[in-house]
Amino acid sequence: MKKKLSFLVVAMSLLCSPVFSQANADSTALLGLPGDNLDLYAVLTLFQKSKTIEDFEKSLNDEQSKINNLDLNLDKKVDFIKVETKQKDKDFTFILQVDVTEKEKQDVAVILVSKDKNEKVTMQIVGDEALYGKNYVIEPKPASTANPGYTGTQPATATAAAPTTTVVVVESAPIVQYVYSPVYVPYYPPYHYAYYPPYYAAFTVMAVSIYHHNNYYYHAGYHGGYGNTTVVVNNSNTYNNYNKSRNTSNTVNHNNVKGNYGGGNKASTNNKASTNNLSNNKASTSNLSNSKASTNNKASTSNLSATSKSSSPSGAGRSMSGAGRSGGGGRRR
Repeated sequence: MKKKLSFLVVAMSLLCSPVFSQANADSTALLGLPGDNLDLYAVLTLFQKSKTIEDFEKSLNDEQSKINNLDLNLDKKVDFIKVETKQKDKDFTFILQVDVTEKEKQDVAVILVSKDKNEKVTMQIVGDEALYGKNYVIEPKPASTANPGYTGTQPATATAAAPTTTVVVVESAPIVQYVYSPVYVPYYPPYHYAYYPPYYAAFTVMAVSIYHHNNYYYHAGYHGGYGNTTVVVNNSNTYNNYNKSRNTSNTVNHNNVKGNYGGGNKASTNNKASTNNLSNNKASTSNLSNSKASTNNKASTSNLSATSKSSSPSGAGRSMSGAGRSGGGGRRR
């Protein structure tokens, strides 16, 4: 009876384990960079669903959306991301930006929306190199007509014919309709460091593992991202023009070098620290050996000291060492 029960338990565990692993698997690796706390797949999804740029900015910074978990100044509070707009003819550049300090700004990512002469809309989001590494470009997966603006999640897909679905969905996306409509007005956020809208209240950053798990399901509708060199920027002229005025922060660069943002860089920094500690330990061992040698020398001269004991009043020259201990300086943020 016991053998049957044990066999049944093993069989059930084998059947259940593949299902569990598939449900929790995510092919998108963590970067070990600050971009791990702002999922650009989720950002681009939110962007397409927004009615205006202001709505997008508000939803992006809403704690309930659980999309923004970015903390560039490492104060354990989520940063406010503002959205700046640039336009040239039918090409739009939406810049996601954080005021890291009173004097430093850091661009997080840029969303590129373009319409060609055939009224075909393309949409991409490019992560800033400091936050996502080089060539981090994401776009919606193409459908049968190879329209990169199609997400495949719009209600129109259930009723529209297959050949026309992509065109109808792209043109009916709220944000696309708005920016290409006569009522569109360029948005310039009035916010800056320590001055944010009334609806915004800085909330605590969640663990990156929990954040990653909460958002990975957005990834299915897109391709590109880390390590994908086949997806390139469509509108290179617009992107190159943007790069000429790209904002970078010394604070962010410093934290990246120190490995303060994530696992990858931090691990290498810790290894370096371990090497230094090993060297220090080696030096300490060497000093200890020298000290031991000094003690032996002292012992060898003790007989000599004994003969001249009357000439030295006392050997009590013991010093209270402990002074000179430096207080730990707090980390500057």
